[in-house]
Amino acid sequence: MISDEIRFDCRRRNDGGVLEVVPWIGGVPLTELIDRFEIAAGMRPAGGAYGGLIPEFFRFGPMGEHFSGRSTGVTGPKTPVLGCECGEWGCWPLLAVVTVSDDQVRWDAFEQPHRKARDYSGFGPFRFDRRQYDDALAVLVTTIGPDAG
Repeated sequence: MISDEIRFDCRRRNDGGVLEVVPWIGGVPLTELIDRFEIAAGMRPAGGAYGGLIPEFFRFGPMGEHFSGRSTGVTGPKTPVLGCECGEWGCWPLLAVVTVSDDQVRWDAFEQPHRKARDYSGFGPFRFDRRQYDDALAVLVTTIGPDAG
């Protein structure tokens, strides 16, 4: 089975120094992957609209649980994987269904909830080896602390 590789980049934003978490898939930031998809699909607005999640701004729960699809449930069955470029996740989020099995983690059924008519069926699904995914989450948790989020 072919799987994607994931890592979670943690960096301080230039506009206030808060910590931002951006998933990288196959060595490319998810923000760039979604920009390419939306621009190619002719979606408007598109390009530069997304940013990482800022745990300090919203209590997602522990990031390890959040990115395993066990977040606070504020968005129903979907998990915010990106927020708005402004720093507020609810302004312009990218949501996905995160499914965890014994050997795989899958991100699919992407959605921009403020544009329900948009079709993201051609984006993803992304499949990750469970061990590699868990290792990436462990690095994230070590970087930001176990209770951040």
